[in-house]
Amino acid sequence: MTDSAVEIDDLTKKFGSFVAVDQVSLKVARGEIFGFLGPNGAGKSTTIRILCGLLTPTSGRASVGGYDVARDPETIRRNIGYMSQKFSLYDDLTVEENIRFFSGIYGVPKNRRDERRDYVLKMAGLEDKHAAMTRLLPGGWKQRLALGCAILHDPPILFLDEPTSGVDPIARRGFWDLIYQLSEAGRTVFVSTHYMEEAEYCHRLALMYRGRVIALGSPQELKDNRKVATMEDVFIAMIEAADKEAA
Repeated sequence: MTDSAVEIDDLTKKFGSFVAVDQVSLKVARGEIFGFLGPNGAGKSTTIRILCGLLTPTSGRASVGGYDVARDPETIRRNIGYMSQKFSLYDDLTVEENIRFFSGIYGVPKNRRDERRDYVLKMAGLEDKHAAMTRLLPGGWKQRLALGCAILHDPPILFLDEPTSGVDPIARRGFWDLIYQLSEAGRTVFVSTHYMEEAEYCHRLALMYRGRVIALGSPQELKDNRKVATMEDVFIAMIEAADKEAA
């Protein structure tokens, strides 16, 4: 078995003449928190949807958990957790009703559903809110619930597409505490963001711009290479260099 949870080689996705993902290559190790950092429209979400088996690549190859995204999308979808940018649970159900519904969707065995429900409620800090209507939860608690529902079937690999978008800074920090817990338990977490401070929380990250990976490494490596103090400085420098090269 390979040590990589995700492998991408020259992955390209075109929509007509528009190139959304342009020859992306990278590997993500098992148990790693890997970040995709970049502005809206950089190609982060498109890449994640390909890796989740939701889109077919135009060219190149990618594998997730050892399964090819073009040949085995159904198998990949059964073996990953996916949390999209938009809150995807049901506002007119309670917290516990959402958990029970998604337990069925993800095929959690009936004899394990109570155990997994209790785990998710505890992990997300929602034990005293299990009967609350989901629509009444603050944004940060909704995101915790969405993350909990994404891991009900205990997947080894998680894809989180801008999971903290629109959430206040305190709630974002709490959400990342949960991500660390999942990583420490051995799960691979692939997370996209446009928040520069969140890049610091990743073990490694790729900076994406106009569909391409323009830098790859740990936050400290990227800062050292550019001799700057912050990830924002790194990103500004890399965008300027990419624009100059394209001109």
